[in-house]
Amino acid sequence: MGGIAALLCLGGVGVAFSLYNEATEIKRTAPDAVVDNFLRAYLVDRDDKEAALYQCKSGGDFAEIAAFRSDIVSRESQYSIGIRVSWTSLTIATEGGKTTVTTDIRRAISDGSERTSDTWRFAMVDQGGWRVCGATQLP
Repeated sequence: MGGIAALLCLGGVGVAFSLYNEATEIKRTAPDAVVDNFLRAYLVDRDDKEAALYQCKSGGDFAEIAAFRSDIVSRESQYSIGIRVSWTSLTIATEGGKTTVTTDIRRAISDGSERTSDTWRFAMVDQGGWRVCGATQLP
């Protein structure tokens, strides 16, 4: 009986681990979902480690989005305000074998007194799942 109980416990641990792993696995099957998660991690939560999970492994160009976030942080500090960041629906386009995702990123002062919106394009690569490999603000 003890052996059977031990086997059942080990089996239960294996099932629990498998379910946990599946629930916490990062899904990279849709480019728009990856950009959404990247923006949430990078601009809303400002968590570089989390954002890195959605970035390409090497060669990405994130200078513009880094400057954008730095500007937000600077303004919040300089004027003692909070700035909320959100974005509109994400549009996927594939042209010449290259996939991009476009959205309007909105900034709003927490009290609602000022709002701005800028259009951004995110270069995507499929590296065993979609990843963001660059961010460019469009004119």
